[in-house]
Amino acid sequence: MRYVAIGDSFTEGMGDERTDGTPRGWADLVAAGLAAATGEEVQYANLAIRGRLLGPILDEQLGVALSLAPPPTLLSLNGGGNDMMRRGTDIEHLLRLTESALQRTTAAGVRMLLLSGADPSEHLPMGKVIHRKGTILSAAVQELTARYDNVVFVNVFGDEEVRRAPYWSGDRLHLNSAGHRRVAGLVLTALGHPTAAHQVEAGLGSARGLLAEARYYREHVLPWVSRRLRGRSSGDGRAAKYPTWTPVGSATG
Repeated sequence: MRYVAIGDSFTEGMGDERTDGTPRGWADLVAAGLAAATGEEVQYANLAIRGRLLGPILDEQLGVALSLAPPPTLLSLNGGGNDMMRRGTDIEHLLRLTESALQRTTAAGVRMLLLSGADPSEHLPMGKVIHRKGTILSAAVQELTARYDNVVFVNVFGDEEVRRAPYWSGDRLHLNSAGHRRVAGLVLTALGHPTAAHQVEAGLGSARGLLAEARYYREHVLPWVSRRLRGRSSGDGRAAKYPTWTPVGSATG
C-alpha cells in the first residue's frame, strides 16, 4: 500500500507533537495502523501544511501527490477548516473544489479517503458560526461522496465525543494526542480495519477561569488575529514533513 495525505494542520498533525517537537497526528497513526492490520510495510507521504485554505491545498498538493512515483493507492484529503474561520465562507465554492479533487483522484484510479475535520466550535469565540458552517459543509460533502465509487468519507465533524475539551490542545483549535488517536481509530475502521476509537475518561475537563481565559486570548487568539491582519499564515515557509515515500511499519510512531 502507498498512502499519501494532503491537507492543512489537521492532517499535518499539529497538537500531537513528539518529544523533538515534530508533529505526528492521525495520518501518521493511520499509516502505522494499516501496516499493523495488513502485516506489510506501508509507503507513506504527508504533504499537508498548516494554515492552508482548500484552494491552495489542491493547487499545491494534489498534483504532487498524484504524480508520486510509484503512484499512490490511497489518498486522504481534509480541507476547508481554515476557510470556515473566515468571514463570508462560500460553501458552494468549497463543494466545487472538493468535487474536482474527487474527480481527479478517482480518474487516476486512486482510492480516496475524505474527512471532515473535528468540530472545535464549543471551545472557540464565534463557535456557533463555525459549527453552522461545518454542519452544512459536512452534510453536503457526505452527499457528494455517495455518488462516487472507491471513495470513503469519515465524518469526524459529526463525532460528538471528540468535541469534548480533553481531546483538544491549548489553542482549542487543534486536537491533542488523544484527539488524533481517536480520529485514527475512526479512519481505520472506515477503511475496513476495525479499531476501537480512543476515548478519554468521562468527567475530565479543563478549568477556564478568568486568568486562563486571558492567557488563552494573549497566547493564541491575538497572534492569530495579527497574522490575519498582516496577510500571513502559520504555514508560511514550511515544507511538507514527508514529501516522498517513507516506509512505515506497525511500530512506527
